[in-house]
Amino acid sequence: MTFPGPLLPPYSVIVGVLLRLAVYLVTVLYSYAEQLFLKKDDSKVKKQDAPALCDLRLCKDGPIRNGHIGQRPPPINPERLKDFVEEDYLNGDVKTWEMKIVSRNEELLGDALSLVPQSSSRISLSSHNKLIRFEDISAAAFKIQSGVQKTPCMYSRLSKLYGVDIYLKKEFLQYTGSVKERGVLYLLTSLPQDQQRKGVIVASDGNFSMAVAYHASELRIPVFVIMSTSTSPARVKTCREYGAMVISYGTTAKDSQMHARRLAQENGYLYLEEEDSAVYLSGLGTMGLEMYEQVPKLDAVIFPAGGHCGLLAGSAAALKHLNPRISVIGVESESFPVLQQSLKAGHPAEDQACNNHHFYGDVSGLCFGSNSLQLTGKLVDKVVAVSEEDVLISMLRLLEYERATVDAEGAIGLAALVAGKLPELKGKRVAIAICSGNVDLHLLQRCIARALTLESRVCRFSLVISDSPADVSKLLEVLAREEARVLDIRQERTFVTSELFTVEVTCTVETRDKIHTAQLRNALLERYPTAAWTER
Repeated sequence: MTFPGPLLPPYSVIVGVLLRLAVYLVTVLYSYAEQLFLKKDDSKVKKQDAPALCDLRLCKDGPIRNGHIGQRPPPINPERLKDFVEEDYLNGDVKTWEMKIVSRNEELLGDALSLVPQSSSRISLSSHNKLIRFEDISAAAFKIQSGVQKTPCMYSRLSKLYGVDIYLKKEFLQYTGSVKERGVLYLLTSLPQDQQRKGVIVASDGNFSMAVAYHASELRIPVFVIMSTSTSPARVKTCREYGAMVISYGTTAKDSQMHARRLAQENGYLYLEEEDSAVYLSGLGTMGLEMYEQVPKLDAVIFPAGGHCGLLAGSAAALKHLNPRISVIGVESESFPVLQQSLKAGHPAEDQACNNHHFYGDVSGLCFGSNSLQLTGKLVDKVVAVSEEDVLISMLRLLEYERATVDAEGAIGLAALVAGKLPELKGKRVAIAICSGNVDLHLLQRCIARALTLESRVCRFSLVISDSPADVSKLLEVLAREEARVLDIRQERTFVTSELFTVEVTCTVETRDKIHTAQLRNALLERYPTAAWTER
C-alpha cells in the first residue's frame, strides 16, 4: 500500500502569489511618495504667494483696494438679492472688498492690472494714471478682435447734401448697439481669473451696463446690474436677456450706485464703473484704428464728446500716432458744454448738471477723470457745441438717408455738419462715429415728430368756415391741389367766439420741405385770409 506525497501547491501558484504581493507593495510605496512630493510643492506655492497677499493688503488705495482676502466671503444666492433692501443685511462676518482699475504709463495693458505696492495711502491721477500708448491700443485690438464686430465705415449719401465726403463708422451695429463693448470687453478680459469667478456688479442704465451684462455673461462671469426704478422697462428687459441679474433699487442713479457699492463690499463682488483707466480707454481707442484702416487718406474724424469723452480721447491717441495731420474733432451739447469748460479750467468740471439725461444719455454725464481730459487737451484739435434741434435733425437725416435708428449720442457727430459748425471741412474726406443706437421707441417717435416740425415738414393751421360739408370739402380740395398730406383734422363748434353756424377747423398736414410749406401757406391765405398758422 502506497501513501501519497505531501499536499503542496504547484510551483506556478506560489510564484503568482509572490508577484501579486510585490506589486501591492510597490503601489503602496508609490502613493506614499507622491503625497510627500505634493506637500512639498504646496508649501513652496504658499511661500511664493505670500508676498502677493502682502502687496494686496498694502495697496489700500492703489489699483486694488481689498479687505483680508485670506477669508473667503460666503457665496451669494441670486434669489436672495431680489429682496435685498436697506433694512436687510446678509449674515456672516464679511470683510469689505472693492476694486478700482487705474493705469500706469510704464506698463503694457496686459499687465495693467498687476499689483504694485504703494508707499502712500492715496494715489493721484496725475502721477499714476498717465496717458496711454499706441502699443496699449494695439494690444487691446488683438485681444478683443474675436469678441466684437469690426463694423463697417461706409460712404454716405449725405455727402452730396453737405458738400463733404462723409464716411459713417456704424458702431451701433455692435451686439448691444454701442461702442462701449470695446472698452468693456478688454476691461473684463484683463481681470484676474479669481476676480472673474467672484463676479462683477454695475449700477447704470446706459450703454456701459448693457455692455457689461452681455460680455460678462459671454465670459461666464457672474454679473449684477442695479438700476433705478425710473429706468425704462425695455432696458431692464434687455439687460436680463443678456444674462445679468437686474435689481431695481432707488429712485435716482445715485441711490442705485450706493446700493451697488454696498452689495459689492458685503458680498465680495467687483464694482465696475465707467472710468478713464488706461485699460478702458485703450479698448475704446480700437475704433480709431479701424477707421484709419477702412478709410484711406482721411482728413478729419468726428466723435461725440461731453463728460464721457473716453471714446474721443482713446481714438485720438490711435489716430494721431498713425497720422498727426488727421484733424480730430469732438462734439457736445451747447446746453451743458462740460468738456469745453473742463479744458478751460484745466480740471474736470463738477458743477454741470443735465436735466435731459434720457435724451442725451452718456454724453450728458460729468467729466469722469483727468486722464481722458489730459488726452483730449493734448490730441484733440477742436471741440464744438450743437443745439438740441441740430441733434434731432441729425437723427432724422440718419433715419432717412442711412436707415439708421440711433440715439442722441450716435447722432451728435453728424449734428456738427448739420449746424454748419465745421465749414473748413467742405470738400474733405471726413469719418463720423455713429457710436450708439439704443433709443427707446416712445422717445424715437417724439424725436422724429419734433424734427419734422423743426424742418417745417409737419405744420398746423386753423381757420373758421361755415359749418357745412361743402365748405369742408372745398378746404380739402385746396390741400389736395397743393399735394399736402393731411395727418389730422379737427372741428370745434363749442369753444369758439365766431358766429353760431360756423366751425373752427384745425388741420395738421405734412409737406415735402420748407418751399412746399411756403407754397401751401400762400394758397391758403389767398383763399382764407383769416387762417392762422401755429408756430413751433
